[in-house]
Amino acid sequence: MTNQVKQAIYRGLRPATAVALLFVMVIAVTGSAAAKAGNLMGNRGKLAVDAPTPNSNAQVSVIVQFKTMPGSSQYSKFTRQGANVQSKFTGIRAVKMRLPAALIAKLQQDGNVLYITPDRPVHLTNDNENYEAAVMADVASAQYGFDGTGVGVAVIDSGVSDNVDLHNASGASRIVYSESFVAGDATTADGYGHGTHVAGIIGGNGSAANGKNYALKMAGMAPGVNIINLRVLDATGAGTDSQVIAAIQRAVQLKSQYNIRVINLSLGRQVFESYTLDPLCQAVEQAWQAGIVVVVAAGNNGRDNSHGTRGYATIGAPGNDPAVVTVGATRTMDTASRVDDAHASYSSKGPTLIDHIVKPDLVAPGNRIASIRVKGSTLDTEYPSLEVGPTTCSTGCTASYFRLSGTSMATPVVSGAVALMLQEDGTLTPDTVKARMMKTAWKGFGLYSRAFDIYNNEYDDQYDLFSYGAGYLDVEAALSSTDVANAPALSPTAVRDPATGLVRLQNTTSPLFGTSVVWGTSVVWGNTVVWGNTIDASSVVWGASVVWGNSLDTGYSVVWGTSVVWGNSIEAFSVDQDGEN
Repeated sequence: MTNQVKQAIYRGLRPATAVALLFVMVIAVTGSAAAKAGNLMGNRGKLAVDAPTPNSNAQVSVIVQFKTMPGSSQYSKFTRQGANVQSKFTGIRAVKMRLPAALIAKLQQDGNVLYITPDRPVHLTNDNENYEAAVMADVASAQYGFDGTGVGVAVIDSGVSDNVDLHNASGASRIVYSESFVAGDATTADGYGHGTHVAGIIGGNGSAANGKNYALKMAGMAPGVNIINLRVLDATGAGTDSQVIAAIQRAVQLKSQYNIRVINLSLGRQVFESYTLDPLCQAVEQAWQAGIVVVVAAGNNGRDNSHGTRGYATIGAPGNDPAVVTVGATRTMDTASRVDDAHASYSSKGPTLIDHIVKPDLVAPGNRIASIRVKGSTLDTEYPSLEVGPTTCSTGCTASYFRLSGTSMATPVVSGAVALMLQEDGTLTPDTVKARMMKTAWKGFGLYSRAFDIYNNEYDDQYDLFSYGAGYLDVEAALSSTDVANAPALSPTAVRDPATGLVRLQNTTSPLFGTSVVWGTSVVWGNTVVWGNTIDASSVVWGASVVWGNSLDTGYSVVWGTSVVWGNSIEAFSVDQDGEN
């Protein structure tokens, strides 16, 4: 591709070309991610970049990771020094403490302390017949007849309110367990309106629409699943790391009792350090090792050009972890065919900051998705125009559904698909599930798309493995696959040669999982790169320059740097407007 064509793309023009789909082979990486992460922390040592400065007596909340879990004598020592141990997370050898900031300096000197982070806030990441058809779920349902029965899906979100769409044929609720981890609030109903919407996409059965004239089918992906409601977000959609970690830990504890095989995380926050040190990432890895597929929203920062990256390197945590399934969002274009579907411009893109993991892993519909409405919830009150009611109705009818947009909505589409796969074969490991979905993902995208928000602002997207990953979820193909992952299905790492500027893929090495070799010569990403060079064991991802242009571009140094922190606050993972056109 010529420089003139590249510049045309940057000006918003799109060549009318398509890309031939080829296959990728990745090679083993040398060195460990943990060692690399250690070099990124600079002179802060064991202290996260955003941790409180240890020079005052102000009370702060932190999560302390240890090499070995402390004993009673060490807890007593912390207490004598002014710390209040509030939560213990044995799965990741960590403790949440409330303590004077000055005590952090002493913790850094403790030989058993591995890493200290603040208890960070986390927020949400955010046509039904159309989205099911787009991922071939309707064909899969007709062919296989699976509905997720017997599979438990843990929805870690703002709560799940009881609704007829979440009942079984006898009228009993399929919300089989509920618990709140929101500090000072034991209620488990959904005050925000997001968690119930997510649960409906996963397992709603459309009962509220029966006998009413709704334009589209309102059932979710797996209308027979059981929902485990683990509330971590309050009525404003806000939560903290420690609340999410506690909920993940509970899901692991309850796995056998409720056959919890899937965790849905339509939430997240910005990346502050390597996934090898981030306590939220360590928690999702614990669940993955326990045999639970963890599905995470990529984030909604794909339009962010504040650092000159055109939305690249904006994947949130814990979606930056190479073990989990990270999901980006597409638009169905209001048709049942996937051929005309397009990438949602707000969907966050990879590679991940610091570790440069190739994310998202795949994409699914996430634009203007209708699901269960929680009457009087915060979202329902703030956005009454998004209610979805019958096309014709007599006086007094109320809307039972509500539409939202974002990677929050794409994530439960994938979670529902995972439930169907596990109903078909309950012996599947998380790695095999991930590998099958990625290998069978539809890869028929073009190279470019154009979107307009509700204010008619234009956004142009270039398609590549950092925007749509392995491709578009194809439920029928995933159910038909018999491939088995005999090694960890870790997302690969993008590695840039500083001498040549060339970027290639390498298998990711994880301290917990070892080296990923499952991809090998498998047909996974299947992408000819944007500049026309085929990816294989020796070729590059972006050719002689990266997607952001030459080394003078701001985004170039940001993405391949080691310590950039995005923004000053956490952004919600469901968009704050009615999707895009």
